[in-house]
Formats: sequence, C-alpha cells, structure tokens
Amino acid sequence: MEYLIHLAILFSIYAILGVSLNLVVGYTGLLSVTHAAFYGIGAYTTAILLTKTGVGFFSSVILGIIVAIALSFLIGVVLSKFKGDYYAIGTFGFNTIIFAIFLNWQNLTMGPFGIPGISKPELLSINFANNFNFLVLALIFLGLIYFIARFITKSPFGRVLKAIREDEKAIVVFGYNTPYFKLAIFSISAAMAAVAGSLFASYLTFIDPSSFRLMESAFILAIVILGGLANLRGAILGALFLILLPEILRFVGFPPDIAAQMRQVVYGVILILVMLYRPQGLIGEYKL
Repeated sequence: MEYLIHLAILFSIYAILGVSLNLVVGYTGLLSVTHAAFYGIGAYTTAILLTKTGVGFFSSVILGIIVAIALSFLIGVVLSKFKGDYYAIGTFGFNTIIFAIFLNWQNLTMGPFGIPGISKPELLSINFANNFNFLVLALIFLGLIYFIARFITKSPFGRVLKAIREDEKAIVVFGYNTPYFKLAIFSISAAMAAVAGSLFASYLTFIDPSSFRLMESAFILAIVILGGLANLRGAILGALFLILLPEILRFVGFPPDIAAQMRQVVYGVILILVMLYRPQGLIGEYKL
C-alpha cells in the first residue's frame, strides 16, 4: 500500500508540472524546456527555508512562488523578444544557468551533496509525515492548480493565448499586446511549477541538483505532448502514463540479467508508437 501511495504522490507532483507547462506549450504555443528550473527553484526555496530558518512549509511555498515569479519575469522579458526555435533555445539556456547555480553555489545549495533533513509539512494538529496525509495534501494542491489553470483557459485571457498560438500577427492587428500575455502566462506557469518543487522537496526530505537538470524539463515536456497539448486532462493523463508505465514494466517477466535494459527498450518503443499514431497526444487538441 505504501508503494502505491508513493506512486500517487509522484503522480500528483508531475501532474501539477504537466498542467502548468501545458499553459505555455499547449495553449500559447511556446516551446519551453525550462520547467525543471522553476521546479527546482521551488524545491530549493523550501529546502533552504525549512533547514536553515524557522519558516514553515506553507510559508516556504508562498516564498518559492514569489521567487519563481520574479525570476520568470526577468527571463520572460528576454524570451518575449524571441519566437519559435529561438524561444526554445533561450529556455534551454536558462535551465542550464539555473542548474549550474544549484550545482556550484555551495554555500547556499550545498552543491552536488544536496540538502538533507528537509522537514515534512505540519498544519494545526495534522502531521504530513504520514504518507497518506501527504498524498491528500498533494492532491489538494493538484486540484487547486487544475482549477486555476481551467479558469485561465476558459477566460478571455485564455482565448487570447489560443489566438497567439494560432496566429500572433493577426491578434496584434486587433491591438493586443502579445508580449504581455506571453510574459504573464510564463510567470503563472513558473509559479505553479514552484509549488510542485516545494512538495517534492518536503516529500523526499532531500534534494540535489540532479533532479532539476535539462532532462527533467524534457520529461515534463513529454508528459504534456504525450497526454495532449491544449488539454488539461491530457496533462494529467500523460503524468499518469509516464509515472506508472515504468512501474508496470517491472512485473513483465524479462530475464533478470537484462530486465532493466529491456524495460527501457519497451518503454521507448511504446512512446514512439504513441507518437507515430497519436501525434497530437492521447487526448490532445493541438500539435506542435
């Protein structure tokens, strides 16, 4: 049972990441590979505050959101000047910079040794050291993030985002300041990713830079593309698929000496087949 709860917590965290990135990639059409950076910013903010100060978990989440918004605003101002492939390259560079900071600013982040001893959340008389209680907390955060994202996509603001995705030049003709909308959704998405990072840090009670490298951004992007671009339920489905599939493959009877390698091969083949026959994702509404 503890194993299933562990998977459910990981699913909740990655579902938050998928939903938040879908706002940028799926609804606005901006190819971003920097989500792991904001994920890491939330995680490190919570880890540092919980281990070095008397700040509680929920306060650290709020501070992590503030830091993520501030940094996303600064980088977003620069990225708003780029389009297409250049935008993606810019986000690639930002993720690389943030990872380098996590790895080398040892006085603050402990560098490659990571930060251990991160405490679990507490609220009133509820202790979230119990994994079931933590799962409930993670699901509450997921529900809140999903509700906010759904509100955004159904609002006039969300309709402008879709218009930017379809034809940015046309929407400019109608007087819309498209850089403002792109900057706003980039910062909102970063704030949501920071929440996932705070949950991740407190759940594992240890973080190091390896969890926030560029490949993690690629994995989060795969969740969005596989589940379905411009579909919030698709992002949740993608997280469920990519978190559970490797675990399911553990029960396939491969020979013990090549089991790990065969699981990776089958995992890759399944992803390739899905992308060949469902390029818009499992329930997507848009293709890159």
